[in-house]
Amino acid sequence: MKRVALIGMPNTGKSTLFNKISGASVKVGNWPGVTVELNSVKTILNGELVELIDLPGIYDLKGYSEDEIVVRDFLKNNQIDQIFYILNSTQIDRQIELALELKKINPSIKIIANMIDEAKAYGISFDFDKLQNLLGCPVIAISAKRNQGLEQLNKEISFQNAANPKKSELKKIIEKTVFFPKKLNNQNTKKLDAIFLNPVFGLPIFLFVIFAVFQFVFTVGQPLQDIMANLFSYIDQVFLSNLLSNAPPMLKSFLMDGLYAGLTTVAAFVPIIILFFFVMTIIEDSGYFSRAAFLMDKVMEKMGLDGRAFVMMLMGFGCNVPALMGTKIMRTKEVRFLTMLVIPFSLCSARLQVFLFMISAFFAPTQGAIVLFCLYLLSFFSIFITAIIFKNKYQSHEPLVLELPPYRFPTYKQIMIRGWQEVKHFIDRASKFIIIGVVAIWALTHFPEGVTVASEQSYAGQIGSLFEPIFSPLGIEQMLIIALFFGFIAKEILIGAFAVIFGLEGLALSSHVGELFNAGQGISFMIFTLIYTPCVSTIATLKNESKDRVLTFISIFWSLFLAWILSFIFYQIYLLL
Repeated sequence: MKRVALIGMPNTGKSTLFNKISGASVKVGNWPGVTVELNSVKTILNGELVELIDLPGIYDLKGYSEDEIVVRDFLKNNQIDQIFYILNSTQIDRQIELALELKKINPSIKIIANMIDEAKAYGISFDFDKLQNLLGCPVIAISAKRNQGLEQLNKEISFQNAANPKKSELKKIIEKTVFFPKKLNNQNTKKLDAIFLNPVFGLPIFLFVIFAVFQFVFTVGQPLQDIMANLFSYIDQVFLSNLLSNAPPMLKSFLMDGLYAGLTTVAAFVPIIILFFFVMTIIEDSGYFSRAAFLMDKVMEKMGLDGRAFVMMLMGFGCNVPALMGTKIMRTKEVRFLTMLVIPFSLCSARLQVFLFMISAFFAPTQGAIVLFCLYLLSFFSIFITAIIFKNKYQSHEPLVLELPPYRFPTYKQIMIRGWQEVKHFIDRASKFIIIGVVAIWALTHFPEGVTVASEQSYAGQIGSLFEPIFSPLGIEQMLIIALFFGFIAKEILIGAFAVIFGLEGLALSSHVGELFNAGQGISFMIFTLIYTPCVSTIATLKNESKDRVLTFISIFWSLFLAWILSFIFYQIYLLL
């Protein structure tokens, strides 16, 4: 079986091409560093079974960032039958040199000139026949996003290579085969950059964009959430209650108050989460987040970080785990460790579900976006203060190297794939952590036998009483303490925990929580949930990626300390006012 490696500089469309020709669904995005590990799949190319490997983006073979080391070691220690070198056609003059470096390692190389549609839109033209003759290897023009040229690429698996030109000849080769207009047709990009990268208005615009996303998600998503909640309540009242009417009380409680109530309460928020990621996919693939990273570089520099770290924080909005893995693009160990320390403060989609529930319990729908936006600002504040405190421990002076991709709009298929990935991620977690969590909480609130459910005499109540002196100054009461404990496993469990503890679901649960606690307690709980120790998956990833126990220890205990301090400050001010 042949082995084909996809290699290229960051943000040239490797992962998009990988998905197109293999049918896989690895994460893609319009910013550098999306592929930070090896993705491999077996597929058919030109009638042959081929192992296709998507490698991280690199700028050269002599770099020392972890992703560059991964690529270099992989090429050195593995037999590669063919290299597909993917380049951005709009930057072919800057990216072709790396292809010749790779050709010295493996002469069986195919140059894939991707994004040919964008190059033509800029007015750039090519003589690819002459170019491949002068370079001594095939050059295939494609647009992976638009499915252009993929059939020809499929046939090029066994193409024979000619001689290898010298690097000093590259300039003449490009002059003979690539024709740039005197003035690139990129006025729209320049106009947009003048707005989004404006030193005065750029940051307020970024904050407005994020707020607009929240407002849209709340406005459109709230009715969808209500429909899901009503559907689950209908199934409960019409079917399940009758089905289990003669079941033993304890079994019925376990199935209905435990499993069903816990899982459906979490599941009711899935449409909002999907909607959120649909919108974020459009923003990510537009190229705007790379501009935000560039814009934030000066601010990040004062904290010992750079714009790449800001990109990873934005990735953390989805899930902290891939964001931590994405830190491989950092050029130094120090910047990478400091970035890994701050990423868990990014408000991930799991926390988002918790906040959507709490906001619906304590605030009117018109206030929801404002409250959530404030929580995101607090997330950034936690990141900034953490970086400032620990920057002397992880010092680095590596300059920022960040490619600004062109503005794009994702295809409908890309948006659908990203949405499905998030649904699949939820199902995977629901089948593991969330089920385990809600069952454990049901047991703690219903035992020992004979006590009132979720009372102080239950195991949950006893644990809550033990830790109440610590959480009482924060306005967080006993049953909420139990939910926080299980939130360490996975933050989604927090919502399921409420359903199990209070024996309600859907709108009834939201209303009950709003009546049981005041807004100050609700906000204090959200602040603590936002900042305290990240989930087990995040901690495990941080440990595995960093190979550093001290960093892992700092991440766990610093987040707990900061969460307590900020929740305490807020709640005590709330009581005074």
